[in-house]
Amino acid sequence: MTSLFAQREYIPKTADIEKFLKSKTLVVLDPSPMSEFNAEIQDALKSDWKITSYEFTDQKGFKEKSKDENLSFLYTSYVVFEKDKTDSRYLFLHLSIGGDNLSIDDLRDMVSVPLGYYGCEAENYVYKLAVIIRFMQNHVNLIYKNPDLISNNIFRHYNDSIKNAHDKTLYLVADELAKDVSTAARIKQLYSYKFKIVTREEIRQAIQDKDDNVIFLHKVGPEGHKKDARCYKIIMGAGDANFYYFDFHKVSDRNPDGFLKSDFENLKK
Repeated sequence: MTSLFAQREYIPKTADIEKFLKSKTLVVLDPSPMSEFNAEIQDALKSDWKITSYEFTDQKGFKEKSKDENLSFLYTSYVVFEKDKTDSRYLFLHLSIGGDNLSIDDLRDMVSVPLGYYGCEAENYVYKLAVIIRFMQNHVNLIYKNPDLISNNIFRHYNDSIKNAHDKTLYLVADELAKDVSTAARIKQLYSYKFKIVTREEIRQAIQDKDDNVIFLHKVGPEGHKKDARCYKIIMGAGDANFYYFDFHKVSDRNPDGFLKSDFENLKK
C-alpha cells in the first residue's frame, strides 16, 4: 500500500469522470506475498469489475505510471486527516485518475471508502472487497448521471435510502456493536425491522450470493488501538452494493468503537 498522507478534499468534476470511464484501471497489489488483500481483490476484480478495462500492478508500476492521464488506479493507502491531532491512521481504498500530479498524494479521487484502521486485522474487511468495488462503480455512475449530487459529504446522500431497506434483513456482527446494543433483546427495543446477529462468514456468503434480501454493517474503528479516532459506520446492500447509511463518530468512553444506540434510532427514519 502507499505511504501515509493527509486526506485531500478533492471533489471530482464531470470531466474527471469522463476521463476515468475511458481509462484503463491499474489495480495496485500489496507487496507482501502472503497478503490476504491481494487474493481477495484479484478475485473481486475478475468477478465484479465491469466499468473499465484493468490490469494488476505493483508499487513500482504505480509510482512510474501515476502521471499517465489515460490511466486510473485502484489502490489502498493509510490516511491521516488534516488538523487531526490524534495522528489516527485509516486504511482507505481509492479509485483515482492519473495526470500531471506532483506526487501520488495528488491523485484525483473519484471515490474512496474506509476499509480498516492502522494495525487492525485484514480479515475484518477483505471479505467485503467484492461488494465495495461494486459500490465504487455504482457511485461513479451515479455522480456522472447526477453531477448535482457531488459534494464534500456526498456519502450522506445515501442516508435517504435507508427507508428503502426496511424490508431487508440487517446482518450484524456482535463485536462491531456497542455493548449496550450488543444483544438481540436490546436491539429489538430500538429497531423494529428484521435483523440477525451473524458471523463474518455469513456476511461473506451473502455478498458472494449477491443476496438482495440482506444489508450489513461495515464498521471501521480503532479496535482498541486508540481513543479519539473515528469510527465509521456504513450499512451496505449485499446484493445491490448500495450504501443505505453512512456516519462516523469520535471514539470516547461515552461513544465506544461500534454501532451505537443512536445509529439504530437513525435507521428508523
